[in-house]
Amino acid sequence: MTPLLIRPSTADDLPALTAIYGWHVRHGTGTFEIDPPTLEDMGRRRDDVLAKSLPYLALEDEGEVCGYAYANQFRPRPAYRFCLEDSVYLRADKAGRGYGRLLLTELLARCEAAGARQMLAVIGDSQNGGSIGVHRALGFAHTGTIRAAGWKFDRWLDVVVMQRHLGPGAATAPA
Repeated sequence: MTPLLIRPSTADDLPALTAIYGWHVRHGTGTFEIDPPTLEDMGRRRDDVLAKSLPYLALEDEGEVCGYAYANQFRPRPAYRFCLEDSVYLRADKAGRGYGRLLLTELLARCEAAGARQMLAVIGDSQNGGSIGVHRALGFAHTGTIRAAGWKFDRWLDVVVMQRHLGPGAATAPA
């Protein structure tokens, strides 16, 4: 049995990443996208994250990519440069095994090592108990709910915002 492996993603992972995310777009409320992005779209998005020297991780189980996580700037303006937003997606058949927690734990460590001070989780759907629970278990605090922010699958969806400090957080000025 091949152990789980969390590693930096590569361009070769893009078909698997695109398939995983596409499933969530078509079937889930964790993302408010309506149309799945193409392989090229996903490549451009990954390139954007990597160009900012931010992590874009892949999770392998038995040699197959079955999940991924990345962090990106919360907003593009320079004052936000120490505040990131996480994204974690798993293949549907791998949910509930603790893989999301493993990915997010590694992502947080890498972002902290890179000098980030705050991590935000902007969680689609206030009924997304799995994502909310994983973030809470890893020290995120609920900071707000944006009611009826999205319309998908013929219903209004809330957005839950959670936050966790990284490193010294706001206790000191950044280096």
